[in-house]
This record gives sequence, structure tokens and C-alpha cells, in this order.
Amino acid sequence: MKRGVLLYFFMVLWISLCGYNHTIVAQERAMSLKDAFREKFLIGTAINSYQIMGKDPVTMAIVKNEFNAIVAENCMKSENIHPVEGVFDFSLSDRFVQFGQDNNLVITGHTLIWHSQTPSWFFVDREGKQVSKEVLIARMKNHIQTIMKRYKGKIKGWDVVNEVINDDGSYRKSKFYKIIGEEYIKLAYEFAREADPKAELYYNDYSTAIPEKRAGIVAMIKKLQQQGVTIDAIGMQTHLGLKTPDIAAFENSLKAFSQLGCKIMITEMDISVLPFPDENLGAEIAKNYEYKQQMNPYQESLPEDVIASFEQRYLDFFKLFNTYQEDITRVTLWGVTDAYSWKNNWPILGRKDYPLLFNRNNEPKPIVDKIIKQSISE
Repeated sequence: MKRGVLLYFFMVLWISLCGYNHTIVAQERAMSLKDAFREKFLIGTAINSYQIMGKDPVTMAIVKNEFNAIVAENCMKSENIHPVEGVFDFSLSDRFVQFGQDNNLVITGHTLIWHSQTPSWFFVDREGKQVSKEVLIARMKNHIQTIMKRYKGKIKGWDVVNEVINDDGSYRKSKFYKIIGEEYIKLAYEFAREADPKAELYYNDYSTAIPEKRAGIVAMIKKLQQQGVTIDAIGMQTHLGLKTPDIAAFENSLKAFSQLGCKIMITEMDISVLPFPDENLGAEIAKNYEYKQQMNPYQESLPEDVIASFEQRYLDFFKLFNTYQEDITRVTLWGVTDAYSWKNNWPILGRKDYPLLFNRNNEPKPIVDKIIKQSISE
């Protein structure tokens, strides 16, 4: 009898340490997020390198239980996957793709061409001088096609070009733009289509509710379409605050993008509850601000009124997504739990934010079941 009690004790301890307790809790819930939206659109999440390496089985259990689509947060960005010219590091991206395949998850590749997190070698020669247009085009083609061909047939779609339009609607004057010109955008999609003709090709950007930026994106997509380039979907990153952007402005962008004949993807959703130093900042990661105590007000927990605002904000946006379910193919949260959210450290390092649907104890917040209830009632 004592031996049985002891065995039971160690089994409970082992399950707790391994994180399988959350799996049991998740299975007892009436419905998962992915099941609630199965007939509408995919529900995805971004996973980080720590999780991809298998060092956090608890959050990976959440991914398996709640989501049916994944995107890598950082391991497929240029500085990580192609740190040195001619040298590709596929160690993490291979594991990421294998995890997706093993668990029947729809995989998105993120991102091929982006002004940020691109290694400096990309734009200079061995003497440190800026490369010619022809050299950069060749490097861009090799980068895109080497990666895409490796995962051909495994990855459903790619964020080919990321964040090339400024908030005022103009083209971002990145090094790609300065060396090659506007043509680099068209070339990126052509190289991608050539590498994997069956893969979906996306454009992804933040602050898409800003009218001037919306107009700039629409103009760019129309021009690409006139040049024979097919954009399968436009990704609206959807990094939100409690008050901005205005949901009506966001809906106007949904309408404008769908009228282009493109599908819509909500690609990086989170809702920050913290005060923001610049409400028009969007997701420009190059900008950071000095830490101030008053900008980190919720170090222990959230007040009830903030929780209520947070929940209503999620419900309002998911209601909008339900309304446009014919146009939206995927809604992805930018992270699994609050513990790993990038918003804890941006735009101010060291803050404590609560932007996601699962808390730091790997538990679903009450808003999860409210979102599910709202979805199945509509």
C-alpha cells in the first residue's frame, strides 16, 4: 500500500515538472481556440528559439492543444539563418519546421527580405564598401531561393517582404531600396515564386490602420499586380494598445486590402496594457526609450478595470475578424504566453506587460473562453 502511494506521489511530481499538468487542464476545457475557429480561419502563434529547442514543454503543449498554425519569431530572420555570406544555419529552422510537420500545424516562413535584422555583410564587399546593385540582387536571390527550396512543400507561405512602407505612405529608404531601388520588391517576389511556385507569398506590415500607410500599401500592391506579381495575402501585424488604433480605421484597412483581391492575415497580434511613449510608433523596433517607473505600473498584477478594457479590446477585434472571416485566412498571436512576449522589453526594456491570451503560469486567461463563446455564438 505504501509503495503504491509513493509511486503515485512520484508520478504526480514527474507530471508537474514536465509540464503535462497543463495538457490535462487544456483537455478538460470545453473547446480549444483552434476548434472554435476551425470553420472560419486558422489560429496561430509565434514560437521562439528557446521553445523550438525543446526547453519549454509546457508552452509547446499549449501550442499543440490550442493552435493549428505556427510562425518562427526570430530563427528564420536573415541575421540568424544566414549570418555569414554563403553560410546558412538551418539548425533551429529545421527543428521548427519538423515540429510543425509532426503536429500537423500550418507553417509560415518569416521573413525573407526585411530592412531590420539583416546582417551587415549583405550590403558590403570584403573591403567594407557598399556593393553594386547587381551584387545585392544576386545575394538577395541566393538568400531567398536557398531557404525556400530547402522547405519546398513543407511551408505553406512566406512573408517575402516585410515592412517596406513608412507611416506616411512612402517607401522606406532601406539599404535594399537605396542600392537597388523600388525594383527590389518586385524581384523578391519573382525569386520566391520561382523557388516554390506552390507556396503562398505574403506582404507583412505594422500600423496598417494609419490612412496614409494604408494608401501606400494599396498603391504598392496595385503596382506589383500590374507588373504581373501575385500577392496571395496581406499581413496586418496588429500590435494593439488599449485605445489605439481605432477599430474603425483598422476595419477600413481590412476593406481596402480585400478589395485588392488579396486575402488578409492577422499576423502578430497582441494587446499591450502599458502606457506607450509614442502612440504612433507602431512596431518600429529600431526605436527604444529610457526606462521610467511610471511607464511600468503593473509589476504585480493588473487592476480589474484594466483587465476589463483588455478583454473588451480582444472581444471587439475578434468580433471584427468573425465579420470578415471570408477575407481572413489566419489570426496569429505574437507569442504563446506573457512570459515570452517581446512587449516586456519594447519599446522600453525591463517592463512587465500582459499582452497575450495565456499568462505567465501557462494558464488560459478568462478572455480565452470568452473569445470562444463569442465565436461559436456568431
